[in-house]
Amino acid sequence: MARYLVAGGAGFIGRHLCQELLNHGHQVRVLDSLVEQVHLPGTPIDLGSDIEFIEGDLRDAAAVRRALAGIEGVFNLAAEVGVGQSMYEIERYVAANDLGTAVLMQEILAQPVRRVVVASSMSIYGEGLYRHPDGRLITSAARRPDDLQAGQWELSEAGQILEPLPTDESKQPDLASVYALSKYVQERLTLMLSTAYGIEGVALRLFNVFGPGQQLSNPYTGVLAIFSGRLLNDQPPSIFEDGQQRRDFVHVADVARAFRLAMEVPEAAGQAINIGSGRSHSVLEVARLLGEAMGQAELEPQILGRARSGDIRHCFADIGKAQELLEYSPGRRLEDGLQELIQWVSTQRAQDRFGEAQRELEKRGLVV
Repeated sequence: MARYLVAGGAGFIGRHLCQELLNHGHQVRVLDSLVEQVHLPGTPIDLGSDIEFIEGDLRDAAAVRRALAGIEGVFNLAAEVGVGQSMYEIERYVAANDLGTAVLMQEILAQPVRRVVVASSMSIYGEGLYRHPDGRLITSAARRPDDLQAGQWELSEAGQILEPLPTDESKQPDLASVYALSKYVQERLTLMLSTAYGIEGVALRLFNVFGPGQQLSNPYTGVLAIFSGRLLNDQPPSIFEDGQQRRDFVHVADVARAFRLAMEVPEAAGQAINIGSGRSHSVLEVARLLGEAMGQAELEPQILGRARSGDIRHCFADIGKAQELLEYSPGRRLEDGLQELIQWVSTQRAQDRFGEAQRELEKRGLVV
């Protein structure tokens, strides 16, 4: 039995990770600042009597110092999350994600732990891996603003459409948003400083996590939660571009298990590892599946035909490294996990703030 600190443990993934750790006999302490965008004011925080909770910001060295006392390993899930919002709330994202991780690592040097596992993101890849019709792999594909304005969503080279492929960890980062940049800094700070000071570091590059417990009123959270909040308010899901962009949706229970394995498996030390389902779905397909499952099939998704700055076209995971190093195997497909998600959504109330978020982006010229 070990004692672990989960920074950001009162959040969506953090709560599931805490339960995973408890189920395997570990002691858990949570440090969380309860950001209002994720934790609505007046909503009680109940992590259960088996979890020690400290309310505090990762940028507060004194709070971090207190939280680290007697801890053997740290999971760093504390972060502001949202590609679109990060493009105008720049200071907020850089301060919370990067300065927060810097303070955490600074304090760990004074109170060493065995291992630190940080939540990185698939967003650091930018566009995923592609193949040209002539067979060449394209590792640095990007879309031009002129193409987006013309509604040319797919990536091409000399007029030939590129084929999206599963993306593995060898693809070099291509940072398309402030959020992606901040997650990459979190990853590199953790791995670099861990190596320098003889601490084991692991970074998990999470793909699109879904499941019960995600904040439905947060317009910058995961796409399934946003769509659920819209449908719960009898509004159609709104989709940027044409809805054919492909993503990898991984259940939060699988992600929680991957974090535990990343703390336990010796071979994971020093590694950055994709955590996804190994499958891809178009965003439009997902919106329709969710609408049907919620009994709102008549609310056909609204295709906006516009692109959001910082978004990419296709990115889905090659999970071979996770399977090999962690013996990780995703247990729940998107289709299998929807019913559980819907049962939870049916007990919730949500404010539909998608329009508000879109107006914020539009007035800054971040939607084309």
